[in-house]
Amino acid sequence: MADLTRRDFISISSLAATGMLGGLAMRTGEVFAGQGVPNSPPEYQLPALSYSYEALEPYIDKTTMMTHYEKHHSAYTKGLNTAVRAIADARDKGDYSNIQQLSRMLAFHLGGHLNHSIFWHIMAPKSNGGGGEPQGNLADAIKNEFGDFTRFKAHFSAAAKSVEGNGWCALVWHPAALRLMILTVMNHQDLIVLGSQPLLIIDVWEHAYYLKYRNRRDEYIEAWWNVVNWGNVGVRFSMAL
Repeated sequence: MADLTRRDFISISSLAATGMLGGLAMRTGEVFAGQGVPNSPPEYQLPALSYSYEALEPYIDKTTMMTHYEKHHSAYTKGLNTAVRAIADARDKGDYSNIQQLSRMLAFHLGGHLNHSIFWHIMAPKSNGGGGEPQGNLADAIKNEFGDFTRFKAHFSAAAKSVEGNGWCALVWHPAALRLMILTVMNHQDLIVLGSQPLLIIDVWEHAYYLKYRNRRDEYIEAWWNVVNWGNVGVRFSMAL
Protein backbone atom coordinates (compact mmCIF):
# COMPACT_ATOMS: atom_id res chain seq x y z
CA MET A 1 0.00 0.00 0.00
CA ALA A 2 1.95 3.00 -1.24
CA ASP A 3 -0.61 5.66 -0.34
CA LEU A 4 -2.47 6.37 2.89
CA THR A 5 -5.68 8.37 3.26
CA ARG A 6 -6.47 10.54 6.26
CA ARG A 7 -9.04 7.97 7.38
CA ASP A 8 -6.46 5.19 7.13
CA PHE A 9 -3.99 7.23 9.16
CA ILE A 10 -6.48 7.95 11.91
CA SER A 11 -7.47 4.32 11.95
CA ILE A 12 -4.05 2.79 12.52
CA SER A 13 -1.26 5.31 13.00
CA SER A 14 -1.44 5.91 16.74
CA LEU A 15 -1.26 3.23 19.39
CA ALA A 16 -3.35 3.35 22.55
CA ALA A 17 -1.56 4.40 25.72
CA THR A 18 -2.21 0.93 27.12
CA GLY A 19 -0.42 -0.50 24.12
CA MET A 20 2.89 0.52 22.60
CA LEU A 21 2.79 4.22 21.89
CA GLY A 22 -0.33 6.23 22.62
CA GLY A 23 -3.04 7.94 20.55
CA LEU A 24 -5.95 7.25 18.25
CA ALA A 25 -8.19 4.24 17.62
CA MET A 26 -8.15 1.99 14.58
CA ARG A 27 -10.77 1.97 11.84
CA THR A 28 -14.04 0.86 13.42
CA GLY A 29 -15.07 -1.45 10.62
CA GLU A 30 -11.80 -3.39 10.75
CA VAL A 31 -11.38 -3.66 14.49
CA PHE A 32 -14.76 -4.00 16.12
CA ALA A 33 -17.71 -6.33 15.84
CA GLY A 34 -20.93 -5.70 17.71
CA GLN A 35 -20.28 -2.00 18.22
CA GLY A 36 -23.27 -0.21 19.68
CA VAL A 37 -24.62 -3.25 21.54
CA PRO A 38 -25.55 -2.00 25.03
CA ASN A 39 -23.31 -3.30 27.84
CA SER A 40 -21.28 -5.38 25.38
CA PRO A 41 -17.53 -4.68 25.02
CA PRO A 42 -16.45 -4.40 21.37
CA GLU A 43 -14.75 -7.34 19.74
CA TYR A 44 -11.40 -6.65 18.10
CA GLN A 45 -10.64 -8.22 14.73
CA LEU A 46 -7.59 -8.79 12.54
CA PRO A 47 -7.18 -5.98 9.99
CA ALA A 48 -7.02 -7.09 6.37
CA LEU A 49 -3.63 -7.25 4.69
CA SER A 50 -3.23 -5.12 1.57
CA TYR A 51 -0.85 -7.60 -0.09
CA SER A 52 -0.46 -11.38 -0.38
CA TYR A 53 1.64 -13.47 1.99
CA GLU A 54 4.35 -13.95 -0.64
CA ALA A 55 4.40 -10.30 -1.78
CA LEU A 56 7.36 -9.30 0.40
CA GLU A 57 9.64 -12.10 -0.76
CA PRO A 58 12.56 -12.66 -0.84
CA TYR A 59 12.99 -10.33 2.13
CA ILE A 60 10.15 -11.73 4.24
CA ASP A 61 9.02 -15.19 3.19
CA LYS A 62 5.48 -16.45 2.68
CA THR A 63 5.57 -18.98 5.52
CA THR A 64 6.73 -16.38 8.04
CA MET A 65 4.07 -13.90 6.93
CA MET A 66 1.32 -16.50 7.12
CA THR A 67 2.39 -17.75 10.56
CA HIS A 68 3.00 -14.26 11.88
CA TYR A 69 -0.40 -12.96 10.78
CA GLU A 70 -2.65 -16.00 11.24
CA LYS A 71 -1.10 -17.38 14.42
CA HIS A 72 0.69 -14.66 16.36
CA HIS A 73 -1.36 -11.58 15.50
CA SER A 74 -4.52 -13.64 15.79
CA ALA A 75 -3.49 -14.80 19.27
CA TYR A 76 -2.90 -11.22 20.45
CA THR A 77 -6.30 -10.22 19.11
CA LYS A 78 -8.02 -13.10 20.92
CA GLY A 79 -6.08 -12.32 24.09
CA LEU A 80 -7.16 -8.69 23.87
CA ASN A 81 -10.82 -9.64 23.59
CA THR A 82 -10.44 -11.99 26.55
CA ALA A 83 -8.85 -9.22 28.64
CA VAL A 84 -11.55 -6.70 27.74
CA ARG A 85 -14.29 -9.15 28.71
CA ALA A 86 -12.55 -10.11 31.96
CA ILE A 87 -12.13 -6.47 33.00
CA ALA A 88 -15.76 -5.73 32.17
CA ASP A 89 -16.79 -8.75 34.23
CA ALA A 90 -14.66 -7.53 37.15
CA ARG A 91 -16.41 -4.15 37.01
CA ASP A 92 -19.83 -5.77 36.89
CA LYS A 93 -19.03 -7.90 39.93
CA GLY A 94 -17.14 -5.17 41.77
CA ASP A 95 -14.29 -7.65 42.23
CA TYR A 96 -10.91 -6.03 41.54
CA SER A 97 -8.78 -8.62 43.32
CA ASN A 98 -7.10 -9.56 40.02
CA ILE A 99 -7.01 -6.12 38.40
CA GLN A 100 -3.20 -5.87 38.32
CA GLN A 101 -2.87 -9.04 36.27
CA LEU A 102 -5.80 -8.07 34.04
CA SER A 103 -4.29 -4.63 33.42
CA ARG A 104 -0.99 -6.21 32.37
CA MET A 105 -2.89 -8.63 30.14
CA LEU A 106 -4.76 -5.77 28.48
CA ALA A 107 -1.60 -3.74 27.87
CA PHE A 108 0.32 -6.71 26.46
CA HIS A 109 -2.35 -7.94 24.07
CA LEU A 110 -3.55 -4.49 22.99
CA GLY A 111 0.04 -3.53 22.30
CA GLY A 112 0.54 -6.73 20.31
CA HIS A 113 -2.64 -6.22 18.32
CA LEU A 114 -2.07 -2.58 17.45
CA ASN A 115 1.68 -2.80 16.89
CA HIS A 116 1.17 -5.54 14.32
CA SER A 117 -1.68 -3.66 12.67
CA ILE A 118 0.72 -0.77 12.04
CA PHE A 119 3.60 -3.06 11.08
CA TRP A 120 1.67 -4.58 8.15
CA HIS A 121 0.88 -1.11 6.78
CA ILE A 122 4.40 0.32 6.88
CA MET A 123 5.59 -2.44 4.54
CA ALA A 124 4.93 -2.90 0.82
CA PRO A 125 6.30 -4.98 -2.05
CA LYS A 126 9.13 -3.31 -3.98
CA SER A 127 6.76 -3.22 -6.97
CA ASN A 128 4.36 -1.07 -4.95
CA GLY A 129 6.60 1.45 -3.23
CA GLY A 130 8.68 -0.69 -0.87
CA GLY A 131 12.30 0.27 -0.22
CA GLY A 132 14.24 3.37 -1.17
CA GLU A 133 14.38 6.44 1.04
CA PRO A 134 11.87 8.90 2.51
CA GLN A 135 10.98 12.04 0.59
CA GLY A 136 9.64 15.50 1.34
CA ASN A 137 9.05 16.73 4.88
CA LEU A 138 9.96 13.43 6.47
CA ALA A 139 13.31 13.34 4.69
CA ASP A 140 14.00 16.90 5.84
CA ALA A 141 13.04 16.09 9.43
CA ILE A 142 15.27 13.01 9.46
CA LYS A 143 18.17 15.11 8.13
CA ASN A 144 17.59 17.76 10.78
CA GLU A 145 17.42 15.25 13.64
CA PHE A 146 19.94 12.58 12.60
CA GLY A 147 22.23 14.35 10.12
CA ASP A 148 21.22 12.34 7.04
CA PHE A 149 19.37 9.17 6.08
CA THR A 150 22.48 7.00 6.33
CA ARG A 151 23.05 8.06 9.95
CA PHE A 152 19.37 7.55 10.76
CA LYS A 153 19.35 4.08 9.21
CA ALA A 154 22.49 3.08 11.12
CA HIS A 155 20.99 4.35 14.41
CA PHE A 156 17.64 2.64 13.84
CA SER A 157 19.24 -0.66 12.79
CA ALA A 158 21.59 -0.67 15.78
CA ALA A 159 18.70 0.05 18.15
CA ALA A 160 16.60 -2.74 16.62
CA LYS A 161 19.49 -5.20 16.90
CA SER A 162 20.05 -4.24 20.55
CA VAL A 163 16.52 -5.07 21.78
CA GLU A 164 16.96 -7.62 24.56
CA GLY A 165 14.76 -10.65 24.02
CA ASN A 166 11.45 -9.80 22.35
CA GLY A 167 10.33 -6.36 21.27
CA TRP A 168 10.15 -3.63 18.68
CA CYS A 169 12.06 -0.60 17.43
CA ALA A 170 10.21 2.54 16.40
CA LEU A 171 10.77 5.93 14.81
CA VAL A 172 8.28 8.22 16.51
CA TRP A 173 7.25 11.85 16.53
CA HIS A 174 6.58 13.25 19.98
CA PRO A 175 4.23 16.27 19.88
CA ALA A 176 5.37 17.62 23.25
CA ALA A 177 9.10 17.16 22.68
CA LEU A 178 8.63 18.39 19.08
CA ARG A 179 11.17 15.98 17.66
CA LEU A 180 11.72 12.62 16.04
CA MET A 181 13.02 9.89 18.34
CA ILE A 182 14.05 6.26 17.97
CA LEU A 183 12.63 4.11 20.76
CA THR A 184 13.07 0.46 21.60
CA VAL A 185 10.17 -1.43 23.15
CA MET A 186 10.32 -4.54 25.30
CA ASN A 187 7.59 -7.05 24.48
CA HIS A 188 4.76 -4.91 23.06
CA GLN A 189 4.37 -2.17 25.63
CA ASP A 190 7.34 -1.58 27.93
CA LEU A 191 10.00 1.18 27.80
CA ILE A 192 7.78 3.63 25.95
CA VAL A 193 7.41 7.41 26.09
CA LEU A 194 3.71 8.13 26.50
CA GLY A 195 2.21 10.28 23.77
CA SER A 196 4.67 9.26 21.05
CA GLN A 197 3.20 8.95 17.57
CA PRO A 198 4.57 5.89 15.69
CA LEU A 199 5.82 6.50 12.17
CA LEU A 200 7.96 3.45 11.40
CA ILE A 201 8.17 0.24 13.45
CA ILE A 202 9.90 -3.10 13.07
CA ASP A 203 8.99 -6.30 14.88
CA VAL A 204 12.10 -8.00 16.29
CA TRP A 205 10.35 -10.80 18.14
CA GLU A 206 11.89 -14.06 16.91
CA HIS A 207 8.63 -15.12 15.28
CA ALA A 208 9.05 -12.22 12.83
CA TYR A 209 12.22 -13.65 11.28
CA TYR A 210 13.37 -16.98 12.73
CA LEU A 211 11.96 -19.31 10.07
CA LYS A 212 14.05 -17.63 7.37
CA TYR A 213 16.94 -15.98 9.20
CA ARG A 214 17.29 -18.23 12.27
CA ASN A 215 19.19 -16.23 14.90
CA ARG A 216 20.57 -13.71 12.38
CA ARG A 217 18.46 -10.74 13.44
CA ASP A 218 20.90 -8.32 11.82
CA GLU A 219 20.32 -9.92 8.38
CA TYR A 220 16.55 -9.69 8.84
CA ILE A 221 16.76 -5.99 9.74
CA GLU A 222 18.97 -5.21 6.75
CA ALA A 223 16.59 -7.08 4.41
CA TRP A 224 13.54 -5.37 5.93
CA TRP A 225 14.64 -1.95 4.68
CA ASN A 226 13.82 -3.21 1.17
CA VAL A 227 10.09 -3.37 1.97
CA VAL A 228 9.64 -0.20 4.05
CA ASN A 229 6.71 1.74 2.63
CA TRP A 230 8.06 5.30 2.88
CA GLY A 231 4.96 6.75 1.23
CA ASN A 232 2.90 5.42 4.12
CA VAL A 233 5.41 6.56 6.73
CA GLY A 234 5.59 10.03 5.18
CA VAL A 235 1.85 10.53 5.37
CA ARG A 236 1.89 9.36 9.01
CA PHE A 237 4.45 12.06 9.72
CA SER A 238 2.39 14.76 7.98
CA MET A 239 -0.69 13.76 9.96
CA ALA A 240 1.27 13.59 13.24
CA LEU A 241 2.35 17.18 12.67
